[in-house]
Amino acid sequence: QVQMVESGGGLVQAGGSLRLSCTASGRIVSWGSMGWFRQAPGKEREFVAAISWMGGNTYYADSVKGRFTISRDYAKNTVNLQMNSLKPEDTAVYYCAESGRPSTSTMSDFRSWGQGTQVTVSS
Repeated sequence: QVQMVESGGGLVQAGGSLRLSCTASGRIVSWGSMGWFRQAPGKEREFVAAISWMGGNTYYADSVKGRFTISRDYAKNTVNLQMNSLKPEDTAVYYCAESGRPSTSTMSDFRSWGQGTQVTVSS
């Protein structure tokens, strides 16, 4: 099993930036994927971004393309989410997750989840 621990959330004004980090430990599948998802109050959890652990292929939700960047540090077992030009609608709890499937952004493929970190964007 893989353990995921997120950090880096907080309060920021609209237009600002935040960087989320997630450190994975345990039996990471080298050909798998890491992803970020978010859940706003009263809404379902949704996909944000994903990256292939080995090849580094990236995938983004349309709502964050051009503003968010996902990256991974293979040596440190860390996946990061750089969030720029933040909007109030980006306010949510952000979760990182691990999948044993390569090149996937499908939520049901992700099996190990972190506890989440709150991101609040004020207008």
